[in-house]
Amino acid sequence: MKKHILYLGLLAFAASSHAQNGLENIIVEKYYVSDANDTAQNSTGGVLPIGSVTYRIYADMLPGFKFQAAFGIPGHELRIETTTLFFNNEDRGATSPTYSKTQASHNTVMLDSWLSVGAACTGNFGVLKSEDNSAGTVINTDGILANADTSIGIPLTIEDGMIAGTPEPVTAVGISTEMTIFDNQNDGTNGPVFSTFNGSWASLNGSIGPDTATNKVLIAQITTNGILSFELNIQIGTPSGGVQQFVARNAVGSEILLPALIYNSGTTQTGNIKKNVSSFELYPNPAKDKLVIKVNGKNEIKYTGYTIYDLVGRSVIHKDVLLNKEFSTEYIDISSLFSGQYFVVLFGDTQSTTKRFIKE
Repeated sequence: MKKHILYLGLLAFAASSHAQNGLENIIVEKYYVSDANDTAQNSTGGVLPIGSVTYRIYADMLPGFKFQAAFGIPGHELRIETTTLFFNNEDRGATSPTYSKTQASHNTVMLDSWLSVGAACTGNFGVLKSEDNSAGTVINTDGILANADTSIGIPLTIEDGMIAGTPEPVTAVGISTEMTIFDNQNDGTNGPVFSTFNGSWASLNGSIGPDTATNKVLIAQITTNGILSFELNIQIGTPSGGVQQFVARNAVGSEILLPALIYNSGTTQTGNIKKNVSSFELYPNPAKDKLVIKVNGKNEIKYTGYTIYDLVGRSVIHKDVLLNKEFSTEYIDISSLFSGQYFVVLFGDTQSTTKRFIKE
């Protein structure tokens, strides 16, 4: 039987080996942490464990590229997992964010777990809170979702990560049963694993971010009081009409390996808690013997780490890094590496950032 994913033409790869790789990174934003007040006032929305974390996952693409699908095929599992259960809002929750912004102001609707291709609710794109320049925020009528835990950065009472617009709808291909794990129930069947080797959630027209220059597309929101992990495979459309497929492991043929497609919220680097990292520069590229990483941080002293991977996903260099308030510059000896392409992954608590370089 043909793979369900073929229905969308997801395997019709037509990109030149010299084409620019359009998927730059996967960003995981720590959107909210629930507190005792949220739990006590949430009788309508369902049981929300204290300390549950809401994560938003974004595909960060170059301008002109479009998110087409997150997919699983034989040899490339699509997997989202928690060590406990996913939280699903029982009032307005669904497998994709179909509630209105008005409905989002009630109980814990805004913390529902779902899959998306850009939307955070009906008529609104999801954006990083740090990039939300729209006026106002959702005012919760039940007086909750007001926790100002420093780990979430901007509180929801200041920015809600929603911008008015017309996002594309989610099309589920071959995963209608699997997706019910994110429906409006908390009866024990809401976890711990969403997995498929033969399906996808997709945008039939392709999705771009509301800011076409930064081009970040929200593809999922997950709330859990456990450790969240995922392995994604993503297909994007190129400006010229081709497609590119990025996989978490074992790239073959024209597939492109992207280590940032693998995430675990509980991972630490040699005992150091991973903190937020804003961005980094990588030069020279191509590099011969030395590679320079210049890391830009903000707010307070942070610990983080970086790992260099080869094209088959093997770690070849790893180090923990202490960042000061402004930046940290690392000089890496890469003279022992074979010539070819490599990935540098800079790890942070709320996101990991990946850049590619060539070793001459």
